[in-house]
Amino acid sequence: MPRNKYPEETIQKILDASMKLFLEKGYEQTTVLDIVDNLGGLTRGAFYHHFKSKEEVLDALGEKLFFDNNPFEKVKNEKELSGLQKIQSAIKLQNNNSDWANINIASMSLMKNPRFLVEQIENNQKISSTILQTFIEEGIKDGSIKNNNAKLLSEFAILLTNFWLIPSIYPCTKQELIDKVVFIKELLDHLGFPIIDEEIKGFITNMVDKLDLE
Repeated sequence: MPRNKYPEETIQKILDASMKLFLEKGYEQTTVLDIVDNLGGLTRGAFYHHFKSKEEVLDALGEKLFFDNNPFEKVKNEKELSGLQKIQSAIKLQNNNSDWANINIASMSLMKNPRFLVEQIENNQKISSTILQTFIEEGIKDGSIKNNNAKLLSEFAILLTNFWLIPSIYPCTKQELIDKVVFIKELLDHLGFPIIDEEIKGFITNMVDKLDLE
């Protein structure tokens, strides 16, 4: 079998085909064979050379969508915004990305998979918490965030929003999930980190409405 001279192109084809299918058919309804059938002649072997499963593809898609349109990069040089406002703006930009939002919803069901859950925890520790901490430190300096523990605050906020709100980890109804959002808002407000404004609360509520919960 000839060596693939352009592995990046193959990976991109797999990601493009997978995202199209995940958004059109839904993640659960899409099989690896479906993805292979949409690769323009590439074989199942080519797929498995780069990805062990469709779960791995979904994880890679989430990272790519984030870094290709990194909302924190877009707001970091906005001098008229405070540190807190930059974080809020980044969250709003991210939630306005419909592809990212849909992939994020699809990934929630995978949190029941211990391997996937561990990978998400590690990614959040290495990437999300670190990025968030930088902006929190800026907010502390400009006074928009009234809490001096930037590292603890970033880790705590990520833990609450990325894991405690995942129904596959903590089963709940839609109303209970919305109640959690209100609780998190009140808690972070009390900690001097009022990150969840009404617009962000609305984004989260809309996402909850799309979930298959009672």
